Amino acid sequence: MRSVQFIHAADLHLDSPFSGLKHLPKELFKRVQESTFNAFDRLISHALENKIDFLLISGDLFDGEDRSLKAQIKLQKQMVRLQDAGIEVFFLHGNHDHLSGSWTSIDMPNNVHIFSEQVEKKHFQTINGTNVYLYGFSYGKRHVYEKKIKDYQKEEGADFHIGMLHGYCTGGQTVHQPYAPFSVQDLLDKKMDYWALGHIHQRQMLHEEPYIIYPGNIQGRNKKETGTKGCTFVSMNEFETNVQFLETADIIWEELFYSAKEIEDFNQLYTTCREKIEEVRKKNQGTFLSLQIQDTQGLSNDVLKKVENGELLEILQDDEEMMDNFVWVHEISIHENDITYENDFLTQEISTALMELKEEQALVDAISPLYSHVYGNRFLDSISNEDKMDLLIEAEKMVYSKIKS
Repeated sequence: MRSVQFIHAADLHLDSPFSGLKHLPKELFKRVQESTFNAFDRLISHALENKIDFLLISGDLFDGEDRSLKAQIKLQKQMVRLQDAGIEVFFLHGNHDHLSGSWTSIDMPNNVHIFSEQVEKKHFQTINGTNVYLYGFSYGKRHVYEKKIKDYQKEEGADFHIGMLHGYCTGGQTVHQPYAPFSVQDLLDKKMDYWALGHIHQRQMLHEEPYIIYPGNIQGRNKKETGTKGCTFVSMNEFETNVQFLETADIIWEELFYSAKEIEDFNQLYTTCREKIEEVRKKNQGTFLSLQIQDTQGLSNDVLKKVENGELLEILQDDEEMMDNFVWVHEISIHENDITYENDFLTQEISTALMELKEEQALVDAISPLYSHVYGNRFLDSISNEDKMDLLIEAEKMVYSKIKS
């Protein structure tokens, strides 16, 4: 019976700088900096343990177009591990590590096969004689807006056909840069047996039989990339395809909501937070935790002040950086939405103003003076839609906090 086994991964982002986390304690930040490499090591271990035929990596192996020497050497060493086990590797470069970048190239072993700028076919044959055609392309530049899916053409002569594509699914669940756009129907029209996608960091299964999968990234890098991270183990034969998620992340980002309705004083609040921390603690992974406290009507201003000024956060973080399976609370947020204020008219006016700001152009108009300022603009990065929503949420919390006080 014709069959093949492989692992599909994407968006490794090796050597991500994590520049926004430099405020962390030294040892903890070092662990964060190594997290993409540790996750990659777990990925390779999964490949070896499952004795796969080949590994697919669908874009963004490196975090930047300069491809740091450290990341390239780490990649090379892991590829040698696979070569020693007789495992082939097929990968393509995405928008982060496109072919037009500037870097010092490190040679990869002969088991590594890299797709060129044009959509092309690569052939693989198992030791049992099963033939597989793999189709894909690497980004020749950072921004690829063309519908490259049009260039994929299935060719006769193989038992299985696998498409690899780093791009954006139109009409999908996630808003992202619309690089190499395609629809699910576009992929189905190509009659492939499996689509190995990359670019979206959230794990998604867009279709079954044939499977069309975003495996997500192998290591979450910020509070927006919550939950388990890993790769997809695929077993295919002439009659069926089975897929299995394999976890790789060294550090997990989590967000936990809980009610303070039954909490009366600071001691109870602290004890509850400690209990929540132990609930999310993993055996072999670190955790960055965002605590979201709801139903805070019964908490006194003195208790709320200890949250807002960072006292609670500081004591919850104490000694955690020394633990391998740390739970580092990186933020504590109080949700004021359910509180009834005496000045209902003022509250309604503020709510209306905030709702208006949620219209994209209104928010752009509100922050545009910062970006046009002759001195201020040089210190500002571009802002995404998600960042804009975060700004509104923080503004809302600050305004309601001032009203209550």
